[in-house]
Amino acid sequence: MTTRHLNPDAIRLEESFFAEENAKLLEKLRKEARTRERRVALKAALRIDDEDVIDALVELDLYPETVVAFGLVPLVEVAWADGIIESKEREAILRAAHERGIKDGSTTCRLLENWLDRKPAPEMLVTWKVYVRTIAAQMPVDRRLLLKAGILAQAREIAEAAGGFLGFGSKVSEVEEKVLSDLASAFE
Repeated sequence: MTTRHLNPDAIRLEESFFAEENAKLLEKLRKEARTRERRVALKAALRIDDEDVIDALVELDLYPETVVAFGLVPLVEVAWADGIIESKEREAILRAAHERGIKDGSTTCRLLENWLDRKPAPEMLVTWKVYVRTIAAQMPVDRRLLLKAGILAQAREIAEAAGGFLGFGSKVSEVEEKVLSDLASAFE
């Protein structure tokens, strides 16, 4: 005869303990899976493979949806620098959005298309800069510089998309260079 048959209260206590421990372990596994998924989504959204930068963003409790907008605002600002968005700039921005996992017809895609059809209000860039400064202030310098380099490289790609006048001259206009410099200053 075992003690299990003799003491039903002990059995219930033991089952309760293991049920609670299993629930804690299950929640821990779910949290780890969500974190892994978020890391993958952040990498795709920012097109940055540096694990330290991704770690810093996860530690700051940032989510891919926020980071997608974070990464696209500079592209839109550079494209609108000269007052119009050329077809090559538009195509490059939409391609960058698709590479970040934004699907045609999604809410985020429609928002981006609105930004490409009508220049966003200046407050959007102001909000982006405040957001960047807040994040940058919490990151170690090396990670901040990597994030800055990634964002600015993508913005420069958009600036270069139009390629100068009839293929001649500088690929990036003076006004686009000023926007790029302004974007860079947000990381300081």
